[in-house]
Amino acid sequence: MHRNPFNFGISRRTLIKAAGASAAVAAVGLPGRVIAADPLKVAAIYTVPVEQQWVSRIHKAANAAKERGDIEYVYSENTANNDYERVMREYCEAGHKLILGEVFGVEDAARAVARDYPDVAFLMGSSFKPDAAVPNFSVFDNYIQDASYLSGLVAGAMTKSKNIGMVGGYPIPEVNRLMNAFMAGVKEVAPDTRFQIAFIGSWFDPPKAKETAFAQIDGGADLLYAERFGVSDAAKEKNVLAIGNVIDTQADYPETVVASALWHFEPTLDKAIAEVKAGAFKADDYGVYSLMKNGGCSLAPLGTFDAKVPDDVKARVTEKEKAIKDGSFTVEINDAEPKSS
Repeated sequence: MHRNPFNFGISRRTLIKAAGASAAVAAVGLPGRVIAADPLKVAAIYTVPVEQQWVSRIHKAANAAKERGDIEYVYSENTANNDYERVMREYCEAGHKLILGEVFGVEDAARAVARDYPDVAFLMGSSFKPDAAVPNFSVFDNYIQDASYLSGLVAGAMTKSKNIGMVGGYPIPEVNRLMNAFMAGVKEVAPDTRFQIAFIGSWFDPPKAKETAFAQIDGGADLLYAERFGVSDAAKEKNVLAIGNVIDTQADYPETVVASALWHFEPTLDKAIAEVKAGAFKADDYGVYSLMKNGGCSLAPLGTFDAKVPDDVKARVTEKEKAIKDGSFTVEINDAEPKSS
């Protein structure tokens, strides 16, 4: 997942009371017209380094669009929350027509900026819904619970102790839903599995994530859910297995990372670019483009573990993946905070 340490409690939902009041989608496109043949000026504002899992997927998709000639792309990383509004305004003043980012800690300020620049499109990571009062502000989130569930099927087959450790950043919706989907997959294969769940209170603190993972291994975990960087390092050092999240790190941990739930931001960004160029961008929820059936997520190839995962489980993964894509099976979206069991 993403971002720098924010000053909030268990739920981000207390940050914007007003934003949650209106989930209506505006039907009015941005005024003006962008010539489709011209590269669109796009700027992104990140609160963490672009190497961080969640942000790296946005950055990857933006660079792909840039290489195709669809956009011009600039970005700022490690932007503090108290500096976010200023950077947004500077990019707007510089003539950028699509602003990307993640505003989980600065929702009020970001939406205020959007109101001040009605000719600019904003596509922002958010736990909240679009607001009809801000027709140029769309939201997205990484709804990759489909892939997380599939990774849980694999994990359930690979744990011998039936004790799995899970290390997350914060217990907020976009983390919780992935953990819950993973746990559901595990329980389908190994219903008696226990889970040790911990949150480190940071989006990017590999040493703290590593130490937390060490404690879970000491508590009997033989497989770790690596929602944060640092967890797979602990797994490697202690010779236990890990399941990755958002990106595929198996090349770095060939004997450790069994599988990963991958997020593909390309469908989300490409839709937004097309809408802006057509003059049709409106307040909308782009979360749907993270779903597996829309190409927004996938289970990474098993690679070095292909021969180690039981054939019956691989067959079940294939069957469930097909069912997810054709709509005959739906992975539950559960945003509740997961608990150790």
